[in-house]
Amino acid sequence: MYKLKKLESGICAADGFYADGVSAGLKAENAKDMAFIYSASECEIASVFTTNKMTAAPIRHFKAKGEFKTNFVLINSKNANAMTGPAGIVDIDEILLTLPKEAQNPVMSSTGVIGVRLPKVKIIEGTKLFDLEKREPHSAAQAIMTTDSFSKEIAFEVTLEDGSSFCIGAMAKGAGMINPAMATMLCFITTDAKVTKDEMQEILDSATLRTFNAASVDGDTSTNDTVLLLANAESGVFHKEAFAEALEEIMLFLAKEMVRDGEGATKLVTYKITGAKDDTDAEIVAKALSNSLLVKTALYGEDPNWGRIASTVGASGVEADEACLSISFNDLCVYKRGTLLFDSAMEEKASKVMQLESFSISCDLGLGEGKFTSFGCDLGYEYVKINADYRT
Repeated sequence: MYKLKKLESGICAADGFYADGVSAGLKAENAKDMAFIYSASECEIASVFTTNKMTAAPIRHFKAKGEFKTNFVLINSKNANAMTGPAGIVDIDEILLTLPKEAQNPVMSSTGVIGVRLPKVKIIEGTKLFDLEKREPHSAAQAIMTTDSFSKEIAFEVTLEDGSSFCIGAMAKGAGMINPAMATMLCFITTDAKVTKDEMQEILDSATLRTFNAASVDGDTSTNDTVLLLANAESGVFHKEAFAEALEEIMLFLAKEMVRDGEGATKLVTYKITGAKDDTDAEIVAKALSNSLLVKTALYGEDPNWGRIASTVGASGVEADEACLSISFNDLCVYKRGTLLFDSAMEEKASKVMQLESFSISCDLGLGEGKFTSFGCDLGYEYVKINADYRT
């Protein structure tokens, strides 16, 4: 047996990890815009990256290194260093060469505007503000934000039956360009568990499918999506089942927080698909619903238009039959296997569900054992305003 205890120390929860955020002048009003993560000892790395073919320079730089360990991650906001060609790679190399001597095989991660070269001078000057003895997880989490309205952090201490323990901590950013193809986001996870690279990559890949890959704000996949999991083995402790559960809890929380913070969003909606022919069909339906603009606008208007749900299921391309389909808002079933249950009294009840900040929409296709759960939000005027002037 084991138990999970939630901590408030975020990315610095694990022994041997340090982090902080500083202002390098990339954002206005002296806002924090650069962060670092540093470990006193080198770390094994597991990673997941965007499926976008226009991959940003930091990801191409990382992949070109092959198999390696690191103890330092440099993160900047405001500029994605994407669509910058070979020069974007050169810029990273030049910046990393200026880091403190303690940084071994450092990596860089970026988020922000696409198609603009990094402001190297500002970033290099910003790195001189780093104090590698600082543990300021909340400062680091704030520094990586772009259009986020709040920072996203979580950590657990995992205690095993014999009293030994290890910690996992994380921070993430993301609010727009979120699509379930590894979602638009940066996420950094640290652990002092003594886990091998192969084991944590396997666990990370599995958890990503049910967490970040199940999240959608607007159906767009970024050029910079990155999840990095760093393990320095400082605790000397590992338990695969406990590690997997804690990591998935962390990633699920962060995925939901990003959807909840979707640009202009007012609702977090969980799409629970059951009864599909298989899990693949269920995933297709769940993601079709979380991406549908018609469904999103109905959510924003708090309109229980279950017909849009049914239409999206039918348009998803999977096997479906109206005589087998059931649709519910939370526990309120509005359509059941061809029977119309949606009268005026039912509509009033459904409208109250849709006024909640968080609720679920369930679809039982009635055809098999396939199931999948995705997460989405509504889409309103504020999303258009934010993205209409994103570069200004």
